[in-house]
Amino acid sequence: MKFPIVTVSLVSAALMFVLWDQAREQPEVVDAKRFTSLAENPVQLSTAVGWIVTQVPSLCEDATGQPPGTGAYTRCVAQAETRTSTCRRAMYDQFPSIVASEAVFRDLSITLINCLVPDALG
Repeated sequence: MKFPIVTVSLVSAALMFVLWDQAREQPEVVDAKRFTSLAENPVQLSTAVGWIVTQVPSLCEDATGQPPGTGAYTRCVAQAETRTSTCRRAMYDQFPSIVASEAVFRDLSITLINCLVPDALG
């Protein structure tokens, strides 16, 4: 019987990846307070975009006027999730890599919300 070198290599690589993923530093949780005083404490664009994307459930609740679990709410969340990568790319192209003012954060938020949940502000 031949030794399964390829299988052993793939399983070893998968195990190493799992161990590496468990050992690496986890990103800190960001809350809304992080975006106050941006002039003194600027934030990376990816952090701001990531936080806004996590607000999709509440944005959909506001946009549809329906609670979680209803058809309109579920469709809104699903549509926003399908737009997420496209909207993220658009924000990275349109805005500076460091958000250092409330005006930029406001413009970023409105633009991203309009992209993710077009009916939220309309």
